[in-house]
Amino acid sequence: MNVIIFGPPGAGKGTQSEILAKKFNLFKVSTGDLLRKEIKNKTPISEKIKVINKGNLVPDEIIGSLIENILANKSYCNRLIFDGYPRTLNQAENLDLLVKKHKQKISVILSLKVDESDIIKRIQGRETCSKCGLIFNKFFNPATEENHKCDKTFLHKRVDDTEKTLKNRFETYAKKTLPILDYYRNQKLLREIDGKGKINDIYQQIHQIIHSLEA
Repeated sequence: MNVIIFGPPGAGKGTQSEILAKKFNLFKVSTGDLLRKEIKNKTPISEKIKVINKGNLVPDEIIGSLIENILANKSYCNRLIFDGYPRTLNQAENLDLLVKKHKQKISVILSLKVDESDIIKRIQGRETCSKCGLIFNKFFNPATEENHKCDKTFLHKRVDDTEKTLKNRFETYAKKTLPILDYYRNQKLLREIDGKGKINDIYQQIHQIIHSLEA
């Protein structure tokens, strides 16, 4: 089973993809993680990738080669979850070609639907622990002594989590992602999820969909 999960910034796609990866023994594919790994390991293409540090987009051919390396790995055959990828229609079309090339298939596309006002509240309440990396939300999932062992001084908000920035990111996501969702809707792969509830409620919706695929 290969799954793609979409959602605007703060919709919780990262959280849900982590849950799905654990529950269904899937390998999570995040292009950001792949790029950072290349840079950390100082691979031959790491210098080209470093353009992201200057605010530029990494060329599709580089992203495509990293994705193909994952698809070519038999350990991950038909057990991938793509978090926020593809980001453009061109990447979606290329992913289809790569999946077919390696004799795999995309099982379902999950799209988390959340209102802009909910997104802003979620992200403005988001706190990340600089020590352990766990993410919390002071409104929906606050850090407590039970779920977080690090000192509270390690909890920080992202500097770009302002309302103006979030509105721009939401609008950009809507414009760029709509053609991709329509592309998968035409393939009858798209399933839309109400992303406004609690984490477990959202997961239960997704679980039902995946269970129906396995039936």
